[in-house]
This record gives sequence, C-alpha cells and structure tokens, in this order.
Amino acid sequence: MVIPGGSGHVGALLTRAFVRDGHDVVILSRRTVTSPARVVVWDGVTAGAWTRELDDADVVINLAGRSVDCRYTPANQRAILDSRILSTRVLGDAIAAARRPPAVWLQASTATIYAHRYDAANDEASGTLGGSEPAAPDTWRFSIDVATTWERAFEEAAAPATRKVAMRSAIIMSPDRGSAFDILLGLVRRGLGGTSGDGRQFVSWVHGEDFVRAVLWLVEHADVSGVVNIASPNPLPNADFMRGLRDAWGIAIGLPAPAWLLEIGAFVLRTETELVLKSRRVVPGRLLSAGFEFSWPDWPAAARDLVARWRAQPAG
Repeated sequence: MVIPGGSGHVGALLTRAFVRDGHDVVILSRRTVTSPARVVVWDGVTAGAWTRELDDADVVINLAGRSVDCRYTPANQRAILDSRILSTRVLGDAIAAARRPPAVWLQASTATIYAHRYDAANDEASGTLGGSEPAAPDTWRFSIDVATTWERAFEEAAAPATRKVAMRSAIIMSPDRGSAFDILLGLVRRGLGGTSGDGRQFVSWVHGEDFVRAVLWLVEHADVSGVVNIASPNPLPNADFMRGLRDAWGIAIGLPAPAWLLEIGAFVLRTETELVLKSRRVVPGRLLSAGFEFSWPDWPAAARDLVARWRAQPAG
C-alpha cells in the first residue's frame, strides 16, 4: 500500500491499522517523519525516485493536500488548490507509466462538495453539489471549487488498468492528539462546547475505526468505482452533536458560540467558520446499498467510545 500524503492524522490512522494487519505500507511525504511504515520523500509535483514504489504496488491511497484549517488568503487558497491538483496529476502520470500499475487508486475528496442544506440528505445519486446556494460566502464557494477541481483532475488521470474511487469523506473522528475530535473535545473540557451558530447545521462525521474499515472494504470490492461517500449514516444537527459530546465527557453545560463570535474566534485562530457553520448533511448511500455495516452508526455511542480512547492515551 502506497499512501501519498500519509504523514497527517488520517494517514497515521490508516498506517497503524494496515501495519498491524501485516500490510507493507509506504508513505510518500514532503518531509521525513517518524512512522511504523517506510517513508519515501517526494515533492508532490515532479516525478522522481518515488515513482518506483508504484511498480507492483497493490493499492494507492492519495491523501495529499495542504490543510484547509487556515484563513483563506490568496496565498493559502493557491497552496490548498495546487497541493491537491498537482499531486493528483503527477501521481496519475506515474501510475500510467508503471510497468505493473496498482489495481486500485483511492483518492481523498470531501463531503464539503455537497450543498449547504437542512431539508434532505446528500447521497451520491441524488445529492446536490454546492456553490450556488443563495448568499453563500465566497469562502464556501472556494471550498466547492477546490473539491470539484480536485475530483476533475482525478477523473482525467489516464490510468486504464487501475480502478479509481473518489472518497468523499466526512469529518473523521479519531482520539489522536491534534485531530478534529481532539479539538472539539478540548472545547467541551474547557466549558466552551455549546451550540455553534444556531445549531441547526448538520454535522456529518465518521468514526475513525469505520473509516479504516470502509477503506479496506473499497480495496476489496473490485466492482466499486467512482464516487463513494464515507460518512456515518446518521448525521445530526450541531446542537445535538455537541450535546452528545458533552454527555460523553460528563459535563452538562457548554457555552454557546453565536455566529458573530465564531467569526472573531476564527480570525484570531487563523481559520474559517465554514468548518463549523456549513450544514453537511451527507449519507453513505453506496456503502449502505452494498451491505457495508457501520460499527459506530450513531453519535452518542461513538462519542462515548472516542472519549474512552482519548482518556486511555498518554498525556501530551
């Protein structure tokens, strides 16, 4: 298994599971990192010695891309877009040139590609792509542009001998320090984990364990290609989501954060409010119809499990 961009939280989650199961894992990273897998340096732009790793590889899981947890300045927007598009293109060229190309290429995408909505869930067949919602902020439209351009680059990659799957993943909940769950739990622990905005916006999420299982399921099911949503079948409004997390931690009250306060906080923390205010009501239609069973389909139970795992980790 070759994992470009595998040095981040999602890559670490997959790598630990794959190595534990006895797979041979190679991470392509822009920097040398400590990992249970073998690490090969690449720049995500140009071909090099790293392309040899694709010969006789069984699986490629491309996670490369600059974090979107930042202010969307022109420079950051360019870095976010280029890091995704250029790495996808050079990876596609390398797969096409491989003597024995990988059987399957799983490409990271995002559930953010769907429209901000409350009325109905977005699945792969009937979901509405975002970008044209009335009064949507420019930052939201930028995220849609990134997601659609990213997927287009993946679709255009000429890899006729390789099955391709675009994984539109929801927020992956892992107890690892620095993860999205760790950040949310930090708010709850400090008494700040109340409703964000009006609390009506849906949160789409997936337990890290189910994410790993879904990735392996996609590797094993040779009849599945194209777009696949990886998300719990039960997204829920932010108010209920945060209440479930507070209950799991054992605290009854969390200070709410109105939209105007979130805007100030996002400016101070150098991030964007889209990450919490956009309604992501996404469901895994294709996984469910194919018989995939989630170990953690409901947030209250998943939150309790994640809190227990978080508490069991060494501090720091």
